[in-house]
Amino acid sequence: MAKKVIIVGAGPCGLLLAHYLLHRDDKYQIDIYEYRNDPRIISFSTSRTFPISLNERGMSALRKIEGLEEATKAISLPMKGTIFHQKNGKGQATPRKIPLFTLDRTSLVILLLEKLCQNYDKSRLNIYFNCQCTQVNFVTNTVTFKKFLEKTTVETEEDFIANYDLLIGADGSRSKVREHFLGTELFECEQKYVPTDYKSVFLYNPDKNSHIKLERDKIHSWMYDNDTLMVLLYQLDGTMSGVILFPHQKNQVVTLTTTQEVLQFFQENFPQIGQLMTEEEAEAFLSRPISRILTIRCNRYHQGNNVLLMGDAAHAVSSSIGQGCNAALEDVVLFDNLLDEYSENFAETLEQFTVRRKQDAHALVELSDYAFPSTRGLLIQFIFRELFAKTMHQIFPKHFPPSLSELIFETTVSYSEILNFYQGWISKVKMSCN
Repeated sequence: MAKKVIIVGAGPCGLLLAHYLLHRDDKYQIDIYEYRNDPRIISFSTSRTFPISLNERGMSALRKIEGLEEATKAISLPMKGTIFHQKNGKGQATPRKIPLFTLDRTSLVILLLEKLCQNYDKSRLNIYFNCQCTQVNFVTNTVTFKKFLEKTTVETEEDFIANYDLLIGADGSRSKVREHFLGTELFECEQKYVPTDYKSVFLYNPDKNSHIKLERDKIHSWMYDNDTLMVLLYQLDGTMSGVILFPHQKNQVVTLTTTQEVLQFFQENFPQIGQLMTEEEAEAFLSRPISRILTIRCNRYHQGNNVLLMGDAAHAVSSSIGQGCNAALEDVVLFDNLLDEYSENFAETLEQFTVRRKQDAHALVELSDYAFPSTRGLLIQFIFRELFAKTMHQIFPKHFPPSLSELIFETTVSYSEILNFYQGWISKVKMSCN
């Protein structure tokens, strides 16, 4: 008889896990519950979505399901390097040997959803949207959900209970499943906001201003004098999207109240972007909420022998090195390998997931917080260190490791190994933040 698996969260991690489990013949029946709307029907607001970049770590996870890697690349744009722009218009380019593939997170979610529904019928897969997890009972192996029903203009709610043989919490940094771990014995969870906030930035017609030439196959970044960082990249449809990151306190972005103030801010501090931004885009920028990034560090990811946290629910990190989605997809690969190793014994598989993932997950938090500096002085030093490391590794590969960015973006070397290689630099950046 098939085992009933409930996955809370229909993001990239939860959806890819469903692909992997359903690929195991008919051993599992999967029910996925998502708090938000079905993105195939109602598009996510631009304030709730953002570009992601998939490196070898994430692409190799997709590669194990036939057709997913090719389909993802078809809706992505390859990025062959990064350009650090200066205020005077000059820039420093750092190339990549292996490109990143960038796309909108919602586009990846829709792709994974469509492939699931094409390959499996309701006898093995059910997906429920507008369902909020409100209660988990680890004794009775049940989850209570609140279903939001829209009837004309009146929104109603109803509660229902679902049973599970295996429960996966893939419901993000503010996970409801993880919240119920807090009442269990010896569970520890550190939740911390990163010191920078962000706003999404969208430029819908950047090539209209023809004298501004930004390379389509590069990630573009700018740093303002008060440590405000802007990152933008092209999407497949010719638009540009990204974020502006700024200190939580004492930052001019927070004080902007009119469209003209937004335009003036970008024209003075990010002149290239200021020339590309229209009044309509400035007005949309003004209306978007300021967002904060919550990082999560847990001492374990499993509860008993049939509940597991994955992705951001287990180890949410800063977006500074673009590894959140890649690490979440890598979780799925580890879990799948452990199911093979322990003959699909949930108790042993879940315990070993914590044992084998915790060190790397904690290292990822350190790398995400401190790998890339947030000050102009250290940024210049970082660029020169990268160039030196790449040169020395090319000449003496046995004695010098690849550069920090190469290890993060172009390999599947474990995060704990990367941290060990560059502990000195991480410590230096950390000290600059104190």
